[in-house]
Amino acid sequence: MLRVTQLVGQACEPAMADRLHDLEHHGVVETVHISRGDMSRRRQQVTSDRGTELALLLDRDAVLQNGSVLWLEAGRAVVVALDAPQWLVLRTGHAARALELGYFAGNMHWKVRFEGEALCIAMEGPRSGYLDRMAHLLHQGDVIVDPAPDHETPEHGHSHAHAHG
Repeated sequence: MLRVTQLVGQACEPAMADRLHDLEHHGVVETVHISRGDMSRRRQQVTSDRGTELALLLDRDAVLQNGSVLWLEAGRAVVVALDAPQWLVLRTGHAARALELGYFAGNMHWKVRFEGEALCIAMEGPRSGYLDRMAHLLHQGDVIVDPAPDHETPEHGHSHAHAHG
């Protein structure tokens, strides 16, 4: 297991990008997929797409983000990739209910997108937790919750913004 106590850098930094590009040609760049919710965790155990286990033991001031380089040596690099969020998709035919859903999502500081008339909430935790938090809005039966827990990122979304109430 590799022990990571500090970040090497960011993949977008010019010098780092050049080094990673060279390593990619040799097929030795590994990726660790981390959810948005786990990005703030400084201590965690992760596994790369090639099976390498890493123990992250980062200082409090370390900022783990998409493109963070965890490991870099002549024959290997390990880079963080933010997992694409799962989407909870809600639809209603009632303007008042749609406003309530949007207002509530904003107050919860949930990240949302819009796909046509659907409100899509980026889930950073279990789907059941979101449904439980919205139970008071869902109980009347006029909100349709898409059944697919693995709904992909909406391709025709109009907003990538963080919802605010």
